[in-house]
Amino acid sequence: MLFWWIVKVALWALTGFVASNIMRSSMSVVWNIVLGLVGGAIGSFIAGLVGISADNTLGSIVISVLGACLVIYLARIILPKIKH
Repeated sequence: MLFWWIVKVALWALTGFVASNIMRSSMSVVWNIVLGLVGGAIGSFIAGLVGISADNTLGSIVISVLGACLVIYLARIILPKIKH
């Protein structure tokens, strides 16, 4: 059980890191984990609305990265004075 949580946190950090590189954002490791978590939730929600489901780990990572990119984009619009 603990192993899977470690894997999940590592995947969240990976998706947040990839999204921050795609969007050219400079965030800390903690923010990358949060970004990956929130991005995964938002990405999964939006993918579910469209009718897309991730059946494997790679699909989940792609959806999380897209969701995290969306979160960075929205943060830039809502909070323009904060360094992203």
